[in-house]
Amino acid sequence: MISGTFFERINEHYNYALPFVVYRKPNKSNAKVFLQTDDKLYKSIDYAESGFIFAPFNNKAGSILMPLEASEVFQTELTSSNTISSKAETHDVINEAEREAHIKLVQKGIVEIAKKQLDKVVLSRNETVTISNNNPISIFKQLLDKYTNAFVYCWYHPKVGLWLGATPETLIKVEDKRFSTMALAGTQEYKGTLDVTWETKEKEEQQFVTDFIVNSLSDDVENLNVTEAKTVKAANLLHIKTQITGTLKGSQTSFKKLLDKLHPTPAVCGLPKVAAKQFILDNEVYNREFYTGFLGELNLKEKRVRNSNRRNVENNAYNSIKTVSNLFVNLRCMQLKNNEALIYVGGGITKDSNPEQEWQETVNKTKTIKGVL
Repeated sequence: MISGTFFERINEHYNYALPFVVYRKPNKSNAKVFLQTDDKLYKSIDYAESGFIFAPFNNKAGSILMPLEASEVFQTELTSSNTISSKAETHDVINEAEREAHIKLVQKGIVEIAKKQLDKVVLSRNETVTISNNNPISIFKQLLDKYTNAFVYCWYHPKVGLWLGATPETLIKVEDKRFSTMALAGTQEYKGTLDVTWETKEKEEQQFVTDFIVNSLSDDVENLNVTEAKTVKAANLLHIKTQITGTLKGSQTSFKKLLDKLHPTPAVCGLPKVAAKQFILDNEVYNREFYTGFLGELNLKEKRVRNSNRRNVENNAYNSIKTVSNLFVNLRCMQLKNNEALIYVGGGITKDSNPEQEWQETVNKTKTIKGVL
């Protein structure tokens, strides 16, 4: 589809208050859209459906599905003319009440860790920004331009709300029985180089996530491979990343079982998982909703063309159909409400955390999303 028509169709759909999601996967040159043909609120029962899934942090609330069979799905190639470069600068005005509240929350988390109730807990906040341009497609284009190596999306349902984001973190990718995921933790500002020193706190935080994923999957996977940790860049921030791959065992491993084990990971919740999640629900002064949940393609069929002999394409090329799911953790995101954007940010707290530095980390993270507003 021609790109101009592509975005016109989405705007028209939005004006009719019909659900849609438009997105671009990391380092890809095409955008894809699901235009749901009714305004019904569908929920996933067991993650065996096909479509686009949008899941909250608290999975007891249920995951929203845009079913493949109830949607028009098409895509377009993106060029520089599709997107709008943003050169806006942000000037932060610190809200002292918010700063004090977050620092107290972090201090409370550190106390629980000192009491051995928790090993790590991820604590967050949201910040409200008044915006002059509340057109979601315009903001989506800004995100496309700014975050080429992230999963960029704009999701809307009239009975739920409007969310946009650019997340650097994969929850899990599954192609038939093969899967890949990542452990991503630790944060510092990018200052022109990936050759940086990580403190013990960040290294420990990243190892927590890696160990949790490996231990959670050990009963259900084989051929598990864990790479060395490396520094990666996401917009103006750096993180520590480990790639984890393997093969799912047998037909008894359901996708729902896998997701229940993984979500929420220590990167967005903490350890022990149940205790950390309860601490968050009891002590954060707002509802995360879909922040630190997950979203993406669920059980879509993809055709692959293979050729074992390049000299004889006609005789040796054949098609294979794979069932693919691509799910991402909903980080670096915002919710639009009228002329306001609610920006969601957080950070991992361990025994070595400094409350003032944890506050500053959330400030740095808000800058990555404010740059497009």
